[in-house]
Amino acid sequence: MNTSYTEEENTFLKQLGNRIRELRISQSISQERLAFICDLDRTYIGSVERGERNVSVLNLKKLSLSLDVSLSQFFEE
Repeated sequence: MNTSYTEEENTFLKQLGNRIRELRISQSISQERLAFICDLDRTYIGSVERGERNVSVLNLKKLSLSLDVSLSQFFEE
């Protein structure tokens, strides 16, 4: 993980990743299947879900379209 992020930023990335994982699992979609649907690498999906990546807005859009949720749903608790 990039050590230049603050603890607060790392926490946010982990929370976002957990939310993406929750949405994916609630739809019974594997990381591999999600990666295929949104044209991203499976290892990238895993690192996003673990909070290891500062995912771009465009990739968030791909993920939201692939999971059929709004971008705002990624940030709901």
